[in-house]
Amino acid sequence: MSTTPPAETFWPWPEGDTAHVPYRVFMDPELYRREQERIFQGPTWSYVGLEAEVPEEGSFRTTHIGEVPVILSRAKDGQVHVLINRCSHRGALVLHEACGKHKRFNCVYHQWGYDPDGTLRAVPFKNGVEGHGGYRGVDLDMKALSLRRLRVEVLNGLVFASFRDDTPPLREYLGGVWPQLTRVFDGRKLEVLGYLRQRVRANWKLYFENVKDPYHAGLLHLFVATFGLFRSTQRGETLAEPSGCGHLVSYKGGAEEHREEYEQQGISTYQKGYRLRAPELMRKLPDFKDDIAVSIQTIFPSLVIHRISNSIATRHVLPRDVNDFDLIWTLLGYADDPPALRNQRILQANLVGPSGYISLEDVEALEIVQRGIQGERGEAALVALGGTRVRYGEPERDLANETAIRGFWKTWRTLMEL
Repeated sequence: MSTTPPAETFWPWPEGDTAHVPYRVFMDPELYRREQERIFQGPTWSYVGLEAEVPEEGSFRTTHIGEVPVILSRAKDGQVHVLINRCSHRGALVLHEACGKHKRFNCVYHQWGYDPDGTLRAVPFKNGVEGHGGYRGVDLDMKALSLRRLRVEVLNGLVFASFRDDTPPLREYLGGVWPQLTRVFDGRKLEVLGYLRQRVRANWKLYFENVKDPYHAGLLHLFVATFGLFRSTQRGETLAEPSGCGHLVSYKGGAEEHREEYEQQGISTYQKGYRLRAPELMRKLPDFKDDIAVSIQTIFPSLVIHRISNSIATRHVLPRDVNDFDLIWTLLGYADDPPALRNQRILQANLVGPSGYISLEDVEALEIVQRGIQGERGEAALVALGGTRVRYGEPERDLANETAIRGFWKTWRTLMEL
C-alpha cells in the first residue's frame, strides 16, 4: 500500500498524521502570524544570548524573540534581564545598536530614560515648562511605564526568556536534552570567539527539520562523508522531547570502518581521492572525555547548539517573514582554554557558517526546497524514515531515521492547535 495519498488531501492536515508535513506550513503568511503568538510568545523558552555577551553593568545586546525586539542586559545588581525593546511612550526602539554599554538606555525619539533593568527613570519636561504643559494632572506611573521584563532562566551561561508564567521550568522543558547540553555548557566560563551571520531565503522551520535530520548529513555533505566526520553508518542516536527539543549525536567509531558501504552504493558525497592541503583542520585536540564526533542539540523554538570536533557554537534562528530567517552563529570557547585549543576552535570555524565546509550545502538545500514547493496544491513531504510513530524521550540508536522531525511537528501542531 502506498504511503502517499493523492494530492490535495493534506490540508486540513489529517489528525494524528506524523508521517507527512503539508508544504503549506512553510508558505502560509497567516500560519506565520499565528506562530508569533502561539509559539514565540507561547509556553516556550526562547534563547536570547549569553551571559558572557553582557559582562558588566549596562552591557547589552539587542535581538528578537520571533518578531518582538528585545534587549539582553545586565543591571547594577549583576542580574541579567530580557526587556522588550519598545519605549513605553510612543513605541520606538529604545536601543537600536547591536551591542554596547550604557549607564542609562535613552530612547532617541523623546529621551525617555531607562535603567538597564528596565525601570523608567527619566521623562523630559515631565512637569512642563514655566508652569505650562507637561504631565500635570496625569497619573504618570513611572513603575508601570517601565520596560516589560520577560521571565528569564540562565543555564550555565545560556540565557533563555519566556513571555508566559505557565511555561515549565527550563530543566523540565529540556527533558532528555539536558545531559548532552550540560556536557558542553558545564558551568565553565565561556568566551566568545566571533560571530557569523547569514540571511536564509527559506521558512525558519525548514532549518529545524534540517538539524534534526541525520539522514541528509552523510548524503548532502561531501566534506563530512569524505573525511569521516559523519556517515550514516556510524553509531549514533537521535532524540525527540515533547517540548520540541531534541538532539542528534554521532560517535567516531564506524566512520572509517564502513566507508566501503559508501563506495559500493555509489554515494557521490564520498570522494576517496580527496585530500586536505591543511590536514590540521581535522586535528582534534583533547577537549571532552568521550568519542563523540558530532553533537547537535535543538532547543525549540530558536536555538541550535553544536559541538563538531573542537568547534563549539550556538546558532540563533530569527524568523523575518514566512520566506526568510536570519541565522546568527556565535563561536565559543572556554576562558581557561590553552592557546593551542583556542586556536584550533578558531581554525575549525571554517567548518561551519555561511561558507563553512560542512554548512555551506544546508542553506542551499533549504532554499531549493522553498523554491520547489511554490505553487503547491495540498501536497506534503514524506517523513516516514524509521516508521511513522513519535517516540518522545526514547533515543533512536541509529542515524537513518526521521523520528526527531516527526516529534518537532507533533509539538508544533499542539502549540498551533492544528
